[in-house]
Amino acid sequence: MRLIILGPPGAGKGTQAARIAERLGIPAISTGDIFRANIKDQTPLGVKVDQIIKSGGYVSDDITNEIVEDRLTWDDAEGGFLLDGYPRTAGQVDALDAMLSRHGHALDAVLELEVDEDAIVQRLLKRAETECRADDTEDVIRERQAIYRKETAPLAQHYDLVGLLVKVDGMGAVDEVTDRVIAALPQHG
Repeated sequence: MRLIILGPPGAGKGTQAARIAERLGIPAISTGDIFRANIKDQTPLGVKVDQIIKSGGYVSDDITNEIVEDRLTWDDAEGGFLLDGYPRTAGQVDALDAMLSRHGHALDAVLELEVDEDAIVQRLLKRAETECRADDTEDVIRERQAIYRKETAPLAQHYDLVGLLVKVDGMGAVDEVTDRVIAALPQHG
């Protein structure tokens, strides 16, 4: 299956993506993880991305599209994948459609985790403490939520119009959310 998981930052996308991908035998591809690895290694891309993330912004479509297209050519993604954190803009949607089309593929479903914004802020503040993530301050979290609502949430509407959107309640225990997602997939698989 070729899937996307959507939801605001802190909705549990990374956790669910890993679990869903494992059950389906496909890689979970996180642009956030790719960016964090570059930041940790202090690559030129990492330095640039670090400045953008610390200001609460998103990395440009050009940089993100290039990274995703490269990752989708790896052998483990030939039979499918679950994208986490991509696409985030209409331009990225178009770029992904073009990438997949060039290889004779299309998306199977787009999962949207629905969660309460105040709950997300608390989740991310707790994660910042436990994982020592300097990019998860309350101001930055709220800025990311605003950017998500403005730029990324409309993607859910697009995917709904083309019949790919699967909305899933993202609140509750991790296992419960995973079970809800898996139960929703056969309708679209």
